[in-house]
Amino acid sequence: MFEALTERFSDVFRRLSGRGRLTEANITEAMREVRTALLEADVHYQVVSTFCDDVTAKALGQEVIRSLHPGQLMVKIVHDELVELMGPVDSRIYYVTPPPTILMLAGLQGSGKTTTAGKLAKLVVAQGKQPTLVACDLQRPAAVEQLAIIAEQSGVPCFRIAGETNPVRVGREAISWAGANDRDVLIVDTAGRLHIDEEMMAQACDIAAAIKPHQIYLVCDSMTGQDAVNSAREFNLRLELDGVILTKFDSDARGGAALSVKAVTGKPIKFIGVGEKLDKLEPFHPDRMAGRILGMGDVVSLVEKAQQEFDAGEAAKLQEKMAKGRLTLTDFLAQIKQMQRLGPLKEVLKLMPGMSEQMAAMQMSGDELDSMEAIIHSMTPQEREDPTLIEASRRRRIARGSGTQPQDVSGMVKSFSMVSGMMKQMAGMGLKDRATFAKQVGQMGMSGVMPRFKVKQRSHRLTKKERQKLKKKKRRH
Repeated sequence: MFEALTERFSDVFRRLSGRGRLTEANITEAMREVRTALLEADVHYQVVSTFCDDVTAKALGQEVIRSLHPGQLMVKIVHDELVELMGPVDSRIYYVTPPPTILMLAGLQGSGKTTTAGKLAKLVVAQGKQPTLVACDLQRPAAVEQLAIIAEQSGVPCFRIAGETNPVRVGREAISWAGANDRDVLIVDTAGRLHIDEEMMAQACDIAAAIKPHQIYLVCDSMTGQDAVNSAREFNLRLELDGVILTKFDSDARGGAALSVKAVTGKPIKFIGVGEKLDKLEPFHPDRMAGRILGMGDVVSLVEKAQQEFDAGEAAKLQEKMAKGRLTLTDFLAQIKQMQRLGPLKEVLKLMPGMSEQMAAMQMSGDELDSMEAIIHSMTPQEREDPTLIEASRRRRIARGSGTQPQDVSGMVKSFSMVSGMMKQMAGMGLKDRATFAKQVGQMGMSGVMPRFKVKQRSHRLTKKERQKLKKKKRRH
């Protein structure tokens, strides 16, 4: 999400950076392009108009015009306006005493309510609570069974009444059941429709009136763009929402819903679904999202992910090895597996500041870590301990075993040697020297560290005909 918008913003700021000063003419020109980019991203037209007017008004101030760094100041102005547009947001769930705390999910059919209920349950469990999923979607075929399966996968119970057709009764009975069974949070899944209609809205209102939920979340599909904003506005008029949960945030949606919901409805985005697995629900942070949109990365989210996935004991052992200069490909493989837990490498690198422009130049396919892992697994234990043993014949053998090319094997070994050398060098530095060194490495770009797998991978040996064809191609070049 936001890739096209990030690229357009980067182009605008790059051109402004080449100007000596900001003038009314180049500000107007820049905002014309920003307006086009936002409209192409399916942002609500009223939101676009207000946003561009506010940015222009601030950019035309005397202090900005006299500045010698127009590009940087425009980035700051746009960043602050994006944060204000999407925030403020308090994504905490406030639990009541006495329990149970009732969280109700509403939304259109296909928006992902049932799966989001399971994700929300996992999040609540992580906060030390004992949630229960409540099946109040009694109209969609197999909806109750689907919720029961998701509840089992989440490790929480599912309250349902066999043969019941009245969702209001199910909601009331669930509250009594929770009190008798020490369940302190109820997550209520309600029915949706293919479009907003009076019957659906009336049913949702009846359930809310009966169970009196402490928080009502509207689940919206981020791929629907302005339609998600329109449905959010209609639901808010009837239910008085507490917030919005945007699903499919990891898709190739243009991002219009994320930038429009708060401004149009007055209700903030509380959580975003960033994957299909039940642990892929994250709190929404406007400042971090603004940084991603402008290509500034999101280091805080990256660190939080790393803290959740990385083993502290293994990290301490690895640091000790690096300090002694004894890092092996076996250790490198262990780090690759931990990196894979963070998600696709391409998505991880996007969270690093300044990587947006380099990502396009690197032409990453997303399976680089898998290729590196396959190469290391195709090595003997001796080769993993001492990569200098890998000469031409060994490279060919490793390439055949990993389904790659010899040049890929060579590139990965060189990358490992470079990383190993840098880690050893940093281990003997002080904190200030490490920061300076890391900055210098960052200026070099990731292209010098990460190997490129440009050639299509093969899982079989070349045939005689293919070898002859390859030789002819080499002769021509």
